[in-house]
Amino acid sequence: MLAALLYGQEDLRLEQVSDPTPTAGEVVIKVGAATTCGTDLKVWRRGGHARMLKPPTLFGHEAAGQIIALGEGVTNWRVGDRIVANNSAPCMNCFFCQRQEYSLCPNLTWNNGTFAEYLKIPAPIVQHNMLPIPDDLPFALAAMTEPLACVLHGVGRTEIKPADRVVVLGDGAIGLMFVATIADSAKAEVWLWGGNNQRLEIGKKLGAAKTFNYHQIPDIPGVVKENTQGWGADVVIEATGVPSVWETAIACARPGATVNLFGGCPRDTTITVNTEQLHYSELTLKGVFHNTPKYVRAALALIASRRLPLELLISEHRPLEDLAQVFNDMKARKVIKVALKA
Repeated sequence: MLAALLYGQEDLRLEQVSDPTPTAGEVVIKVGAATTCGTDLKVWRRGGHARMLKPPTLFGHEAAGQIIALGEGVTNWRVGDRIVANNSAPCMNCFFCQRQEYSLCPNLTWNNGTFAEYLKIPAPIVQHNMLPIPDDLPFALAAMTEPLACVLHGVGRTEIKPADRVVVLGDGAIGLMFVATIADSAKAEVWLWGGNNQRLEIGKKLGAAKTFNYHQIPDIPGVVKENTQGWGADVVIEATGVPSVWETAIACARPGATVNLFGGCPRDTTITVNTEQLHYSELTLKGVFHNTPKYVRAALALIASRRLPLELLISEHRPLEDLAQVFNDMKARKVIKVALKA
């Protein structure tokens, strides 16, 4: 089959590799659509990911498709079923899993390789994080279950009240999903900061009450405080994975605020926190990582409801052969997400 392999920093190659064969508990799907992700872009630019993969390896982690082969012992699925599979599954047995803190499981089973004709789903994911999708739901929309599950996990870990002013820093797919879900479920007032006017317009369509381009208005904390009687935002969501933006997020927060540091920064990076502000302003700084089976199910249900216009996040549909150009377009911020099919 044709598949993408990551060999290192910005070294992504399409190659012919052996078709996958399922072993006990596994299934193989024909990929109906694989969507690109900001995490894929970061991994491509950095040449790896400390937790999820080490090159050389099959690449891509968001996909939906149709089962074409079943491994021994798989009895509750059939060839032809339309499914979406999360890119991980917890072990369900460890210290953290016993406390239902599934995203902290040290034994997460990861799966990569969605940029390909076929994808093998490991047994733990088949058991815990593979779900049927409705016949009328396009594969490209279903493929966004994984990132939306991460966002729902982030929202669930952040106490957002109706009428809160929530600042979202970052106009990538994750930041835009935060806008959509917070505006929809929490009924809060969302202010989106980004660097691309087209994406900011999409942010408005997804529910952002205000949008700001940091290229035109660089003093983000100053403007936030100017618009909040000098206090700052009730909740701040950081969705870029840039250490300096983590610090900006903290600077935007009012006393008593919660700051969700959601974007994953490069390994071994650090930030500086003003201890006086943290202590006397009673800030809550929260890191949130990945998703859980609960939110995978919630994400698919939300996508299937078609309540949110998440199709706005898919900039293009392209053949897998265009993958190199797609990643260069992502790097240049010409596209948000691209749906790929072999």
